Amino acid sequence: MSLLEIDAIDAYYGESHIIRDLSMSVEEGEICALLGRNGAGKTTTLRCIAGATPPEVREGTIRFKDDDITGVPAEDVSVRGISLVPEERRIFPNLSVAENLHLAEVVNNKSNTFGRSLSFGHKGMSTEEVYDQFPRLDERRDQRAGTLSGGEQQMLAIARALKQNTDLLLLDEPYEGLAPKIIEDVEDAVERISDAGTTILLVEQNAAAAIKLADRAYVIDQGGIVFDGTAEELRDDDETRERYLGV
Repeated sequence: MSLLEIDAIDAYYGESHIIRDLSMSVEEGEICALLGRNGAGKTTTLRCIAGATPPEVREGTIRFKDDDITGVPAEDVSVRGISLVPEERRIFPNLSVAENLHLAEVVNNKSNTFGRSLSFGHKGMSTEEVYDQFPRLDERRDQRAGTLSGGEQQMLAIARALKQNTDLLLLDEPYEGLAPKIIEDVEDAVERISDAGTTILLVEQNAAAAIKLADRAYVIDQGGIVFDGTAEELRDDDETRERYLGV
């Protein structure tokens, strides 16, 4: 059974029809990439999964662990085990790395206090577990987040998500604006997270980097899926890559 199953959803921003009859799945333990050009519907798809509004899902269903989460508010989707790391990262620049992580822990504990997360059996990573996954953050735990490099800020944003109750991690453009060497550092961090058992759905404009990391891939164009296969199959499919990804 798939961890996440999306069945023929249609999603709108107001009256603008953005996602059209989109179906896809994410298997437990894999890194799955959702690729496409700017404006194809990648981020909107993640927002539909995470329960963010807008967009509004008007048709179809989204199931997580076989529970229907279509239209469930974002805070309730989060405590079920789905964490979204948005493109803009949303760290607190004037707080230290340690303070950013502590704040995420406080939020998670508050959810547990109200009995919401515990009812789904999740447990976020401890601070020391996070530092084991992100040694660079351990080295900079007392440094203000706003003074970190772009790659370190991305790692912090991911680490904050892992302090929550995360079974499925949604990464929106994690390589955006990063130098090639820094992308490699973030790739290494994502691979460590995957190896530790977290399932990942990766949205990325840098198709070549995403394909290298992913087990399976989908390509989206004009709000619908135009390719569904393994990362290796997409690497070998020159026509699809050239037509829809420009690579």
